[in-house]
Amino acid sequence: MAEPRWGAAAAVYRSRDPVRNLRLRVRLQRVAAGGPVLPQAPLAGPHLRGLADRAATGPRRPPDEEEEEAEVGWQEKLFSQFEVELYQNESACQTPLDWQYHEEILKLQKAGGRKNCRIFTYTDHDRFTNLEEHCQKVTDSDHEVPSYLAERMANVRRRRQDRRPIEASSLKSKIITWEPSEEFIKNSHVINTPVQTMYIMGDLGPYGKLGHREYEYVLCTIKVDGNGVITVKPDFTGTKEACQIEQDGEKREVWKYTIENASVQVQPEEEEREQRVFRDLYGRHKEYLSGLVGSEFEMTLPGTLRLFVNGEIVSAQGYEYDNLYVHFFLELPNQWSSPVLQQLSGVTQTCATKTVGWDNVAYFCYPFTLEMFFTQGDESEDSLAQWPVLYFEVLSLDFWQRYRVEGYGSLVLPASPGLHMLTIPTWRPVELGTVAELRRFFIGGSPELEDLTYIRIPSTFKGERLSRFGFRTEATGSVTFRLYCLQQSKAFLETSALRQRMQSVLDRLGGFSQQSSVYNVLESFQRARRRMQEARESLPQDLISTSASTGHQSQEP
Repeated sequence: MAEPRWGAAAAVYRSRDPVRNLRLRVRLQRVAAGGPVLPQAPLAGPHLRGLADRAATGPRRPPDEEEEEAEVGWQEKLFSQFEVELYQNESACQTPLDWQYHEEILKLQKAGGRKNCRIFTYTDHDRFTNLEEHCQKVTDSDHEVPSYLAERMANVRRRRQDRRPIEASSLKSKIITWEPSEEFIKNSHVINTPVQTMYIMGDLGPYGKLGHREYEYVLCTIKVDGNGVITVKPDFTGTKEACQIEQDGEKREVWKYTIENASVQVQPEEEEREQRVFRDLYGRHKEYLSGLVGSEFEMTLPGTLRLFVNGEIVSAQGYEYDNLYVHFFLELPNQWSSPVLQQLSGVTQTCATKTVGWDNVAYFCYPFTLEMFFTQGDESEDSLAQWPVLYFEVLSLDFWQRYRVEGYGSLVLPASPGLHMLTIPTWRPVELGTVAELRRFFIGGSPELEDLTYIRIPSTFKGERLSRFGFRTEATGSVTFRLYCLQQSKAFLETSALRQRMQSVLDRLGGFSQQSSVYNVLESFQRARRRMQEARESLPQDLISTSASTGHQSQEP
């Protein structure tokens, strides 16, 4: 079967109107009629010459054979000559659909016959599938034959979603069909999709030979799904060139056809009324969603950032001893607060390790929840706010209830919302000599930190320099955290210009990360700024006023 050469690209449309209002206008026309050219022999006598002229000219074809125009609605059945000859015989009718077509054809014959000649349709109820559409060719050979599986899958009937409910009695009695028929198998093992298909066909057979299946060509394929998506292949011609079909064989006839959208256009009054109905529907749906949310949705105060952290201590790996547990607590810097009943510390269960690869891994899967508030104050305009830090220590417990410190670590809570998977390495303090290691092995216990904030910079430290000279440590394993962070603030509702003017909380805190080098750079910047202010205050007042006046004079034109 030849395919249209022009305009064969499919187009997809979306419509909220019922698909039953869709109508197409198809116009089919023969533009060239070809055939084998035979050599003409010399004719003797006028009588034989007249017979030859009549034979060459032949009977004149009626206009319907050369050109036809039909307007087709969605799932409207137009019978072909082959179907008329088939279904008018009662012996060919087997299914209820066949008997329905038989009655409709008898009514058409009583009314004077069918009005269409070459243009007909295959609806979604008919057992027709365009094999060239589903059986895609693998090679460029014209003699390629579709595989058995491709043909069987192409012939699968699509069933719709509006199936009749099964009664309880029949369901109990027909749970298993021991002897299924071929029709039952074909209808049961199908692709369950809500797409409905319709084909507009053309019978391009020669004059006097209509009704042969080999001359049937697909002019247009229309598919509609349950979401109102309409696929038309080929697309409506409109201002584009008409589609062309060139037949193969001895008579290389050329046909052209056009496809137009003949649906009734909506009047402005009806369109306005439809828009009002949709606005009313959307308004009711919005009220319904607001009723589900309720009016008790808690909002934060202006200038306040609320931070939710749903965390999980996933695992700990790479430690020396077995039976591990983790003790953690959260440190809130200045301008941060938490609810009264919020627990800022916790201890996991004791977990035995298992060998995974080269490491011993303890899977805790310990969940915890943290809720914090950051309040913007007047003093925060010049000072740099800090982000909360989670401190933790990993300990081991043996059979004699002796515990050992396996490692210390800290985690700065992520400043960006979303999911974060973090693996934090740990360390532990060590002593020189073998006595400390023997004591750790036989008696238990090890050097510990009196203040866990010493893992980073202690919160109680007020000096200029923190020296850790002589403090010996040893790298141990690592702990994996899974954090789900959620941020809530009224600053998210403000416009971008207003956020820039207000310098909201996120603009100052968004630059933070988990790397300590960033904090060191920011703290160095603050120290340099303080030294600049102290140096400016130490200058004589007359020198400051002179420099100020000089700068003022330099600005005058």
